[in-house]
Amino acid sequence: MTSLLIFPCNGNGLEALDCLGDRYRPIAFVDDDTNKQGSTRHGLPVCSRVAFDRWPDAEVLAVPGSPDSYRQRRAVVDGLGIDPRRFACVVHPTARVSPLAVLGRNVLLMAGVVITANAVLGDHVCVLPNTVIHHDTRIGDWTLIGSNVSVAGGVAIGENCYVGSGSSVMHGLRVGAGALLGLASTVIRPVEAGRRVAGSPARILN
Repeated sequence: MTSLLIFPCNGNGLEALDCLGDRYRPIAFVDDDTNKQGSTRHGLPVCSRVAFDRWPDAEVLAVPGSPDSYRQRRAVVDGLGIDPRRFACVVHPTARVSPLAVLGRNVLLMAGVVITANAVLGDHVCVLPNTVIHHDTRIGDWTLIGSNVSVAGGVAIGENCYVGSGSSVMHGLRVGAGALLGLASTVIRPVEAGRRVAGSPARILN
């Protein structure tokens, strides 16, 4: 089994523990919050970034981000200074990934996720439970996708986006970089870069 460090000790990081299967053995959480450092969560120590040097052979899963902070994910992960070759790709045992799909580095797919033929997920993508990403879709680097999302075929979602849980994106649409799709949004029109949309059908919030 491959040793794994998980950054940070947040919701996504905790949920990642359920996704490791037989491939990874978690050895610690890494977190910048000094109030968490020195504590233990689910039997694992919570360490500062010195853990990356303490366990140089461990792979790293970095899954920061929320609807409030998703646009800072790139800066946070880049700031870790991790050799890209150390980043893990963690796929829950119940997730189904087509052999024709492509997954990047530092990808987390949670329980029940389905990735179908010719879909491409970039680096640093996190997909929560029971989401389906259909054929020929492209998901940009740094994007977070909630649970129970349906992304139809041929969709292009740009870098550093946030797709809220329960959302649906219609076939062939483009979602620009940095966009946010609110909870349970039904997206039937293209979304420009940096826009925040929500509703059914989704409408621009800003």
